[in-house]
Amino acid sequence: MILKKNIIYLYTDGSSLSKPRRGGIGIRYVYLDEKENEFRIDCNEIGNQSGTNNEMELKAVVLGLKKLHSQNIPIRYNLIEVRTDSQYITGNKNNAIYFWSKNQWKNKFGRPVENAILWKELIKQIGKMNCKVDLVWVKGHFKDLDNKAADKLARESAKSILNPPIVPIKVRRKKSTQKTIPGSIDMKGQMISIHIITEKYMRLAKLSKYRYEVISKRSQYFGCVDFIYSDLHHLKAGHKYFVRLNKDTNNPGILKMFKEID
Repeated sequence: MILKKNIIYLYTDGSSLSKPRRGGIGIRYVYLDEKENEFRIDCNEIGNQSGTNNEMELKAVVLGLKKLHSQNIPIRYNLIEVRTDSQYITGNKNNAIYFWSKNQWKNKFGRPVENAILWKELIKQIGKMNCKVDLVWVKGHFKDLDNKAADKLARESAKSILNPPIVPIKVRRKKSTQKTIPGSIDMKGQMISIHIITEKYMRLAKLSKYRYEVISKRSQYFGCVDFIYSDLHHLKAGHKYFVRLNKDTNNPGILKMFKEID
């Protein structure tokens, strides 16, 4: 890549390793000095337990911007070009700025936006930079050595000491042998028995997100595993409930909990 003066190139990457899930962060700053000599600064950052790839991608950009001023880079710059191989980030920046943030961090269907806390922090941090910030997609693991370096840093971060999860999630073992398939259970306003597998509170949307499996043996969805949302925050992972669902498959919800099942 041909570098230009007066630009900070911020390479970021996120990594998520499994068994157990561990999230890492990679950050590299690249710039030209006044004599057009190339300089690179790598940051060793602490990742997060249970961090997903999208969480780590977002957090890497947030921290990369936040810590830029502490790098003592001796040039004047009028542009920060964030270079990431995450289309999740480059493709949703405008959604976050112009729609999600004005819609209580819910999407067009009314579902809570995933990673809303990090998206909100990213928008806030971009506004603090006092110069233009561009988010540019680069092909991962291609010929860009700086992108590869950020990927290596992210993997090293995921294997080191970790911070707690960004958003706590309570998890219990599922009983079904089926995989989790979003949208696999149609919302028909039905009353149904379910087993809660995971519970997570989505603070900005003020809703709880549950992963659940259907345990009503007469239901056509018996054994199916899916996600659902609710303003009922007292349902617990590992517990079984008899509930009423809503009638909106695009925005699945639990309307009422009748009783807990022993």
